Amino acid sequence: MAEDPEDPSRQATGVSRRGFIATVGTGAVAAATVAKVGAQAGSATLPDGAEMVRVALDVNGRTHRLLVEPRWSLLYVLRERLGLTGTKLGCERGECGVCTVLVDDKPQYSCMMLAVEAEGRRITTVEGLMQGEELGPVQQAFVEEDAFQCGYCTPGQVMAVEGLLRATPEPTTEQIREGVSGNLCRCGAYAHIFKAAERASAMRKGGTA
Repeated sequence: MAEDPEDPSRQATGVSRRGFIATVGTGAVAAATVAKVGAQAGSATLPDGAEMVRVALDVNGRTHRLLVEPRWSLLYVLRERLGLTGTKLGCERGECGVCTVLVDDKPQYSCMMLAVEAEGRRITTVEGLMQGEELGPVQQAFVEEDAFQCGYCTPGQVMAVEGLLRATPEPTTEQIREGVSGNLCRCGAYAHIFKAAERASAMRKGGTA
């Protein structure tokens, strides 16, 4: 279809609507192409892994050597790089305790620790408490005392109790309360968690609760 020389938009600017749209479209494609080429050129100047660092992490008695970004949390590396998903993702700001692991036998929020900070430390996750295919004493005590409902906080609760018992094999009720005070249970199973800690203490020393 021929352009109308009497088109008011053409008389006012010297460019028809169709010509204007075509010009803008061509410019947009050109700009996008230049931006893409520039980005590719920029990335091509950076060698692979330039922003990564090598770490060796001792997790559950095994050494894992891998490349990580300095900003990655221990939680992220455990779950996304090592596949240890028993450690759960919660608030990511050190408030809920669901991501608790042991670092040198002490409970630690893995969301608040960088993976690079964990190098040279001994890390234990909930998977590391298993004895082959058998549950560890704390895990078994949680089952026997029905110390969970939805179960999402349970791995962190188990690790908090495990850390407590490694430091204090026969804790008092108050010590148990304090030991798990950094781990939230939205289901409110605290009474059962306290009983599970007591039973686990007895099981670890070969007795019965």
